[in-house]
Amino acid sequence: MTTRDARTKHAPQYSASSSAPSAASASSSSFGSAPAPGVGRGVLAAAALAATAPYLALKTAWLAGSRIGIPDGSVLLEAGPFLTVANAVTLAMDACVILLVLVLTRPWGLRTPAWMLTVPVFTATGLLTPILLGFPGQLLVRALGFGDGPEVTAAREPFLDSWVFIVVYTGFTVQGLALAGLFVPYARQRWGRRWQGVVGERLPSPTGVVAAAAASGALVLTASFLYWAFGGSAGLSPERAEAFSAESAVGSVAHAICALAAGAGAAILARGGTLRARWPLGLAWIGGAATLAWGAWLLNASLGPQLGDGEGPSTAAQLIYAGQMVTGALTTAVLTRFLISRRES
Repeated sequence: MTTRDARTKHAPQYSASSSAPSAASASSSSFGSAPAPGVGRGVLAAAALAATAPYLALKTAWLAGSRIGIPDGSVLLEAGPFLTVANAVTLAMDACVILLVLVLTRPWGLRTPAWMLTVPVFTATGLLTPILLGFPGQLLVRALGFGDGPEVTAAREPFLDSWVFIVVYTGFTVQGLALAGLFVPYARQRWGRRWQGVVGERLPSPTGVVAAAAASGALVLTASFLYWAFGGSAGLSPERAEAFSAESAVGSVAHAICALAAGAGAAILARGGTLRARWPLGLAWIGGAATLAWGAWLLNASLGPQLGDGEGPSTAAQLIYAGQMVTGALTTAVLTRFLISRRES
């Protein structure tokens, strides 16, 4: 059983912005000063930094050999080098949030090469968006009494203490909201003119073909995730199908929303028109990032060593993960081409 499949049974499941700039900010493409500091941005920066602490502390403790949050009998106690590497990589990824906060709030951040900022922000957007959509929804499901009952919870194979998921995913939620609140004013000052006005002219025909492929892939993914969300079991391993719950359904719906956003954003950007550009740009950025990042994450996890004696994801599920990667990559290509056309105009 992969890390992903273990989480399918024991954890919140996720299987898996911008506004128009003011005239002053749009005309300011200089790198002379960061967005005006204020109490709001200071609070967001502090919140983002504080939200990394629980995850970094847990990962550091586990790498040091601690069993905090890991119950007796957990398959994690039998994991080998693969899990150690995974813990080190995810610790480093979360530590990058600290650097992102500095880039987005310090004057020198506006002089950072664009790709050195947009790549990690795009990745963070992709990994955090399904959590922002799914985790609150799962908490609501539990509050309404539709979550797994104590008998089901007790019958599960031990994995992690329940408080670990609450603490970690609450931290991720705060990180996502805080980083979005910091990135929007930064992006408005540095690249605001890119999303001014309407979408405009249709993009060249080859880009239209790419957008059509992204939209088609998004429809297939949306249908697949909604099918699983409503209890469908085709394409799932028996273990995964047996683990279906209202909480796992919320995770599938979150991925369906992201895929649909990616396809819609790509199609609108390629087609052109009089719609305000910020809307399809937001859809393509958020949906494309989430679909690409989680597809890559889940596919890599499914191909890695198994935890315990469980079976890994089915071939059909792996194809869905690969489809997420492809659809997200196609959407990203359309998004990039649109932004290049804005730079050239």
